[in-house]
Amino acid sequence: MKDSPSTTPPPTKKHKQTPPANPNQLAGNTITRGASREQLSARRKSAKSHLSTLSPHQRSSVLARYHGTSGRTDLSTHRLRNLRRDDDNEDTSKLSSLQLRNLQKRRGRSNPGLKRQTLRRETKRLENAMDALHAEEILQTQRGGMIEVENDMERTTQVTQEKLKNGMLEENVARNVYDLELGEYSPYRMNYDRSGRYSVLCGRRGHVAVIDQHTMGLRTEFHLGETARDACFLHNGMMMAVAQEKNVFIYDENGVEIHRLDAHKRVFGMEFLPYHWLLATIGHGGFLQYQDTSTGLLVSQHRTKLGPCHVIRQNPFNAVLHLGHTNGTVTLWSPSSSEYLVKMLCHKGSAVTSVAIDRSGTYMATGGGDSKVRIWDLRMYKETHSYTTYGGPPMCLDISQTGILGVGHGCHSTFWKAEALKVKVGEMYMRHESSGNGPMESLRFRPFEDVCGIGHAGGISSIVIPGSGEPCLDSMEHFTNPYMDSKQRREAEVRSLLEKLSPDMIALDPDTIGSIEESNIIQRQQRLRNMAEEADARKAAEKEEAKNKKEKKRMRGRSKIAKKLARKQKNVIDENVNKLREAREREKAKKARQERGENAGDDVDDAPAALKRFF
Repeated sequence: MKDSPSTTPPPTKKHKQTPPANPNQLAGNTITRGASREQLSARRKSAKSHLSTLSPHQRSSVLARYHGTSGRTDLSTHRLRNLRRDDDNEDTSKLSSLQLRNLQKRRGRSNPGLKRQTLRRETKRLENAMDALHAEEILQTQRGGMIEVENDMERTTQVTQEKLKNGMLEENVARNVYDLELGEYSPYRMNYDRSGRYSVLCGRRGHVAVIDQHTMGLRTEFHLGETARDACFLHNGMMMAVAQEKNVFIYDENGVEIHRLDAHKRVFGMEFLPYHWLLATIGHGGFLQYQDTSTGLLVSQHRTKLGPCHVIRQNPFNAVLHLGHTNGTVTLWSPSSSEYLVKMLCHKGSAVTSVAIDRSGTYMATGGGDSKVRIWDLRMYKETHSYTTYGGPPMCLDISQTGILGVGHGCHSTFWKAEALKVKVGEMYMRHESSGNGPMESLRFRPFEDVCGIGHAGGISSIVIPGSGEPCLDSMEHFTNPYMDSKQRREAEVRSLLEKLSPDMIALDPDTIGSIEESNIIQRQQRLRNMAEEADARKAAEKEEAKNKKEKKRMRGRSKIAKKLARKQKNVIDENVNKLREAREREKAKKARQERGENAGDDVDDAPAALKRFF
């Protein structure tokens, strides 16, 4: 039987692979099996020459990576080495003269295939180790992406946004440096959602816009035709609240009006509490109001009694609201208390213009009309140190996720490292100037990015502050993923509603929620002891009263129908009843006189008129 013809195609000639055109591709992938020995030697020499230009620390890091992977070889290399080892250990006494001559020839010349393969893999490992070092320096995987100086003569404040954009940043990061000239509807305020994906721009003259920071595209834009004082996102970037001339309005992602909050009138500032789904507002009347955005109910309303208020900020640690007043005080509020929890005098003789709290809830920065930025320790409610601003009072403050303090004063924006909150430092980290656009209206750091948005009289400015953003996302947090789709957003909204916290759980110390302190236990035991003593005293008094009480005379047949009817007729006034009562009284009186032995003549007055003549 003849074999059937093979269905496999005939082998084709292998062509030599060309290196990829992308220069950013790893060098190890450009070394192909068809490369000649001269090409491999040239690449190895260039890699070694570049290695000699590195610093000692970088060179040791590359060599550690190189030697850490030097033992990794494939199966073909092991086979070639085993073949060479077998040739060296082979017993020559049993070989013929022809086999012995061939073995000596094989031992005398080198194996070019093994040498070329070993050279290719060593070159690949060396270049991959160097590429990994460069990637680590660019991405800052081992330390924060802060700008570091090489000597004492350099200053990080000398690095401008133009230098960062032109030669020091990648393309995706450099496009975050821009200016929007919107003087027609200025001044502007800028705010970000929790994920940092969307930003809302609010012009004082009624212009509201939402920008997608990933695509740099305009998501929605509308004109209100009236004053807009503030705007903020709600639980996600799909809904936002705008404080207009009279009331607060809620809009969706397309700019369609969803609801109007009539109870919130002439609002100056707003804050949204994401874990409680509460929208807190403060305005001209000095009323602090909490609105539940999930049910639409007004949770609480507090009268601050301190006049109009423009400054409101929430503590990210315990969701307590900090209000800055015109008399220089800062008050702390929760929806469950009708009075302020804490009242601090932060600026004597001047109004509080701005407030910012760090993520841990430990430090608070306040800016006042006295051109001072004061740092407060919220664990002791004491001032630690202060800074002086030039060019105007600090109108806006913000603290990034990594602790960088941003101050907007006049037409300047200055930034201080995280150490500036703990101790007083002598020099700032970075600065930015917007000439002719002061004073600053708002300054907010973008979450999970090294970007800061500034709103001023000229429009909007977006700048890059290296090291200000948290590089890692928390997967347990809702609405912090900037890449979520509609399905993930819907599921996150359901989970957030199921895990929504009660407004009564907002307290200065969240660790005490659901637990009883030792002092509270002692007070409760004393209160229970007093209640038990009062109950015993009351029982003794009731027992003594029952002993002294005269026992009631009981009659048989008291509940019969005739007795009930007689009791009902007892209060009825009738002429016959009166006559019977008088006759019964006379009989009683006569019987009493007879018992006393008195003469019957004494009863003349009681005798009938017809018988009186016989007496």
